[in-house]
Amino acid sequence: MNLPLYQPDAATTTRFLFFTGKGGVGKTSLSCATALKLAEAGKRVLLVSTDPASNLDEVLETKLTNQPKAIAGAPGLDALNINPVDAAAAYRERLIGPMRGLLPEAALRSMEEQLSGSCTVEIAAFDEFSGFIGNPETAKGYDHVIFDTAPTGHTLRLMSLAKAWDQFLDKNTSGTSCLGPLAGLEKQRVIYEATVNVLADASATTLVLVSRPQGAALREAERTSKELRAIGVGNQCLVINGTFETICPVDPTSQAMQQRGLSALVEAAEFISSMNSFVVPLRPINILGIDGLRMLLSHEVQGQCIKPDQDGWTAPAMESLEDLVASIEQQGSGVIMTMGKGGVGKTTVAAAIAVMLARRGHSVHLSTTDPAAHVAQTLHGKVEGLTLSKIDPAAETAAYQGEVMLAQGATMDEAGRALLEEDLRSPCTEEIAVFRAFAREVGKGANRFVVLDTAPTGHTLLLLDASEAYQRELERQARSTQPEEVLKLLERLRDPKFTRILLVTLPEATPVHEAAALQEDLRRARIEPFAWVINQSLLNSGSCDQLLQCREVSEHRYLCEVVEKLARRTAWLPWQAEEPVGPDALARLGQSIRSCPSRV
Repeated sequence: MNLPLYQPDAATTTRFLFFTGKGGVGKTSLSCATALKLAEAGKRVLLVSTDPASNLDEVLETKLTNQPKAIAGAPGLDALNINPVDAAAAYRERLIGPMRGLLPEAALRSMEEQLSGSCTVEIAAFDEFSGFIGNPETAKGYDHVIFDTAPTGHTLRLMSLAKAWDQFLDKNTSGTSCLGPLAGLEKQRVIYEATVNVLADASATTLVLVSRPQGAALREAERTSKELRAIGVGNQCLVINGTFETICPVDPTSQAMQQRGLSALVEAAEFISSMNSFVVPLRPINILGIDGLRMLLSHEVQGQCIKPDQDGWTAPAMESLEDLVASIEQQGSGVIMTMGKGGVGKTTVAAAIAVMLARRGHSVHLSTTDPAAHVAQTLHGKVEGLTLSKIDPAAETAAYQGEVMLAQGATMDEAGRALLEEDLRSPCTEEIAVFRAFAREVGKGANRFVVLDTAPTGHTLLLLDASEAYQRELERQARSTQPEEVLKLLERLRDPKFTRILLVTLPEATPVHEAAALQEDLRRARIEPFAWVINQSLLNSGSCDQLLQCREVSEHRYLCEVVEKLARRTAWLPWQAEEPVGPDALARLGQSIRSCPSRV
């Protein structure tokens, strides 16, 4: 499939660009490289991250805040991070500040409690996001505003909020919501409406779907494309990042990598041909800093890699995934959770662990809290002793709404029921419903093994942090009866004999450092990770392809960083010539120790 190279053109690029796609496909790198290219063409460019787990700072090698900051070495380029927590704090103060001194302290504290949930975090972040689009003054002076958006599920929610909250304002007559007084939202109504209009305007906005030459990533891009079109965002293009063509005809590793990419492109040919589609070749280095970003969109593919001398380097000692499973199964039951940056292989690792435990004779339940939910495609078959489920936000929300209406609405008059129904249409209701389902899945680990394929980092942290917000929301709506699973959740997550968290990463800068930040967040919540899993390593692959040799050498520093500085235990998984799909392939992945340098 002969597709053109992706090269943003300052003369034809719309003012607003959104980069979205499955976690780990390169949205941040491509959005940064695009912003740099446009700035070097003489345009004034603002780059904005709306990702709760943003790594914009690392890629640009600049410490960012929620205010535009000039990027050294890139005249005309400014960047900022929308920090959801900071945005929520500012949002709360904007609503509560004017009332200080007018209302009793008890009333102010009650309002602050109301405005401390994850729903407030989301609407506050959207508040800032919409300002760059719907308020002409906010991004005044910039020719282009580029958004490095969050992984797909969050992006869709973020972009649909304008309509969701606009409809909520139209229908809610009670004057209050899970966000407190609706006056704070009403003031933003004009900006929200303008945001919706600009997103749907093809002359103003382009949606860049980013993928990899991989089946799951391309399927996710296609699903995203359809859902975005359904909310009016139709001006789309596709960028397939990391395409690879080897120069070594006899090398099994590079030949397999090339063939896997070609097969995925052929399978998705109809989708790819449905819009303007482009490719970005795989590069020999991690894309960090201005020079790395220039290389990403460079036409010069050859001559970029000089293989460093690695004589004298000794790989750190690592385990196989089978070693970890053997240790985990000694407890007889409990929860195993895979966490990490999107795209690092959490689903594959979770499915492999579930298959291995089931084949060892244990009762195992495999579930996902990831909105994208690729776990069934990865498992792709039945295993005796293994059950499978996913948490469906729509189904969980509907069930929760029905449960509350049945329990509370029966004793209310018509007006009271109408008010309760309005409150249950709040976006916070979905957060509560999904959280309850998550707690329910964890609770199953009391008498079996439960393997949870969790969502990308930002969403996972919202779930883990939701217990207090959940409690406050229940009290606000006078729903005092909590399921036992919710009451015991934090206790179970903090119990190392009940819950074992595996941080999954690739041997690259951003996934490693994001997992390290997640580990610190977990420790602050008194949750200690059990082990790290380094996935898709090219170490000792024996490839004769110079580009892959360079990528293998670039792994060394990150392998050492994980084993020697970050992890208590580290499992190592090699890059697989065949995608690990199906029970047999997943079981073999768990046993992989081929070419692992030394075992502990």
